[in-house]
Amino acid sequence: MAFTCSDDGEQSTLFLSGSLDGTSVREFAALTDELVAEGRRHVVLDMAELTNIETPGVAAVVALHKHTRELGGEVRIAGIDGQPLAIFKLLRFDKVFDL
Repeated sequence: MAFTCSDDGEQSTLFLSGSLDGTSVREFAALTDELVAEGRRHVVLDMAELTNIETPGVAAVVALHKHTRELGGEVRIAGIDGQPLAIFKLLRFDKVFDL
């Protein structure tokens, strides 16, 4: 898993690539916890290069969604396709996130 972050003052965008799984989720969660602690309310997860997401990764995305909503913000998902999209649809997250 590799990711980069950009911030334009209004929103933070995380570009995810590879696999968001039990190993990589620690780094992802640390970064998203830092964003929330800094008061970042609008986060975009760009999943165009994400090839795989496992249960810990899904849980981390849900936790980020919960924390940003508590701040009055939102998480948006961009570029999701393939296996990650299939998982999100299976879990009916297409009703939660604008995919």
